[in-house]
Amino acid sequence: MAGSSGMHWARAAHRSGLLPRRQLWADAWANVMFRLQGSTDEGTEKVRDRVGAWIEGRRVTDLDRLSPLVLSGVLPRLYPQMLGVAYEHQDAGRRVYIVTAASQEMAALLAHVLGFEGGIGSRSEVVDGVYTGRAGGPFTYREGKAQALRALAAEEGIDLSASWAYSDSESDLPMLRAVGHPVAVNPDTVLARVAREEGWAVMRFDTLGRRLKAAGALALAALVGTAGHSAARRAAARVAPPKVPARRR
Repeated sequence: MAGSSGMHWARAAHRSGLLPRRQLWADAWANVMFRLQGSTDEGTEKVRDRVGAWIEGRRVTDLDRLSPLVLSGVLPRLYPQMLGVAYEHQDAGRRVYIVTAASQEMAALLAHVLGFEGGIGSRSEVVDGVYTGRAGGPFTYREGKAQALRALAAEEGIDLSASWAYSDSESDLPMLRAVGHPVAVNPDTVLARVAREEGWAVMRFDTLGRRLKAAGALALAALVGTAGHSAARRAAARVAPPKVPARRR
């Protein structure tokens, strides 16, 4: 999909009164940087820690009720080309799974809506229907994602050497190298280089990154211009002489 699903969770939480506006703006900025730079280990860990602190003490039911709002934001961001590829795999008799560093709940929900066989994500510990804020299993990121993929393959009797995996990030290199048919989709710089060196298939159909960079530059210019006008108005207000009411004759 274009961008990160986390931003849509943040919007849904804010609209439901569970997330303050200040945190929403922070998540929005993180999403912009994700689109421009791709994922980073440091950024991913920060997001994981922040989400863990945020869900601590919250009922699973309350977050489940955000699902309709989340899906309304996520589904339009899915690349139709990738859905077509996924459905072609299914039509050829192959099972399709979503493997993501996002929550297990998000992975399972999206897989169900799209008609995939399943989803694998990061699990959070739940006690008596409430999130503790602690991890409930391996973090499905980098090698953790590859481990989860291997575990699924062993459980379902899937031959990974005859399987495909798709990703846009170098952080997924362990997962891509775990299958016989790795595919780089709109790859970041490192993944593009590895794909070229190793002869992997590459799919490109995303122009959003370039559009977003241009839009970001315009937005920044507008923001600076607005700030300049505001500062000028404040300065004028400080130095302008007070208005003297006209005297009646």
